Amino acid sequence: MSRQDTVPSASAAIGAALYGLATRAARRLPRDMSLTSAATLATLDRTGPRRITDLAAVEGVTQPAMTTLVRVMEESGLVERRGDPSDKRVTLVCLTEAGASYVRTRHQAGVHAFERLIGKLADDEIEALAAALPALKHLAELESQDREGQKR
Repeated sequence: MSRQDTVPSASAAIGAALYGLATRAARRLPRDMSLTSAATLATLDRTGPRRITDLAAVEGVTQPAMTTLVRVMEESGLVERRGDPSDKRVTLVCLTEAGASYVRTRHQAGVHAFERLIGKLADDEIEALAAALPALKHLAELESQDREGQKR
C-alpha cells in the first residue's frame, strides 16, 4: 500500500481519535465558567492584551456578546480594560493576576487529568505517545497558524 493510499485513512483515524479526546477533555473541565469565557482568558494569556473586536473574532462571537462577556469577567476581577499606549482611542482587554492564576490552575488541572490517564496505559503505549510528541507539537503549531490565517 502506498503513502497516498494510507495517509488519508490514517489521517481520518488519527483525526477522529484526537477530536474525541479533545471533546471528552472539554466536557471534563470545571463548569465554573463558560467555555467561551475560559477560551477568552486563555487567548489573553497566550497573546497578551487585545481589543474587544479582536477577541470577538478569535472566539467566534459577536462584538456585543464579547463586550458583555468582558464586562462580567471584569466584574469578577479576571480582566481589566486599559488604554492602548500606542493609540489613546483604543481600549485593550488585559488579563489580571487573578485571571492569569485561573488560566494556570485550569491548565494544570487538565495536564494532571491526562497524566492520570496516561499512567493507566501500558509501557509500549506510553512510548508510542512519547514518540508522537514532536508530531503532536507540530500539529498544534499548524492549528495555531491555520486559526490565525482564518481570522484574516
